[in-house]
Amino acid sequence: MAQIIIKVVLIGFLMQVNFVLADIFRHQDEDGAVSYSDKPSASATKITPATKTYRYKYKVKRVYDGDTIILQNGHRVRLLGVNTPEIKSRHRQGEEGGRQATQWLKDKLGTANVFLEYDDEKHDKYQRDLAHLFLDNGEHINLSLIESGLGMLSIIPPNVRYSKRLQQAEKKAMSQQLGIWGTGSYQAIPIERLLKDKSISGWHRFLATPNKVTESRKFIRLIISDKINIRIPKENLNYFPDIGNYIGQSLEIRGWASRKKDHFSILVRHPSAITILKPSIN
Repeated sequence: MAQIIIKVVLIGFLMQVNFVLADIFRHQDEDGAVSYSDKPSASATKITPATKTYRYKYKVKRVYDGDTIILQNGHRVRLLGVNTPEIKSRHRQGEEGGRQATQWLKDKLGTANVFLEYDDEKHDKYQRDLAHLFLDNGEHINLSLIESGLGMLSIIPPNVRYSKRLQQAEKKAMSQQLGIWGTGSYQAIPIERLLKDKSISGWHRFLATPNKVTESRKFIRLIISDKINIRIPKENLNYFPDIGNYIGQSLEIRGWASRKKDHFSILVRHPSAITILKPSIN
C-alpha cells in the first residue's frame, strides 16, 4: 500500500513540475516493478496527462447585446466563437436579427449565475473578457446561439476551442434556415457588388473566385481583382490548408469588408470563414 501511495505522489509531482519541461514515461521491468521518469527507454510508455478546463462562477448584471454580457463585478464578457447581428444605437446601424438575439440572451440568462470558461486568450484589445458561457444545467450558450440561427460563426485564433462543434451547429442551422439564415439579409452576394453598392456594410457572405496569391510582410492575399482581395495573417497560416488550393475555386467568404478609397479587403483569420462551393476536378 505504501508503494502505491509513493507512486501516486511521484506521478503527481512529475506531472505538476516536470511536465512543463519534459515528457513523462512509465517503465516496467521483468519483475513487474513500475517506475516513472522523464527519460525514455525501449520498453517505456509515454504518459499523456489529462488536461482539465476550469469554469468560473459569476453573476450576470445585464445583457449588453446578443454576444456580450456584463457581470456583477463590472467585467464585460464577449462570447467566443459567435457573432450576433448588431443592435441599433447612436454609434451604429441595427442589423436584422440583432434584437432577437439580444432578447433571447436576456430571457435565457436573466440575472442568473453563469460559468465562464476561458480559452488561450482571456482578454481582447478592448479589455473585454473572452469566454465560453455555460449555465448550471451545462448548456453551452455560445453553441446554443449558433444552433438557433441567432448568430454566425466567428472563430479567431488562438481561441479555437469547440470550433468543430460550432461549425457543425452552424451548418445544421443553415440547412434548416433557422433564424438569420431564413432572411434575405444573410444570403450570399457576389463580391463585385462592393464596387457598385456603397450601402453594403457589416458582416456578409461574399461569393468570389480568386485568381492568384500574393504575399506581404504580414499577410497572404487571395486576389479577386485589382480592387478586391482576401487577406490572411501569416501568423494564422498553420490553421489553413494550402492557400494555393483556393485559386480558381468558387468560394464563399465570410466577414467584414474594409474599404480604403476604392479598394476592398476582407480579413480572414480561420478557414471556417472560407467555403469551397464547387471543387474543381483536376
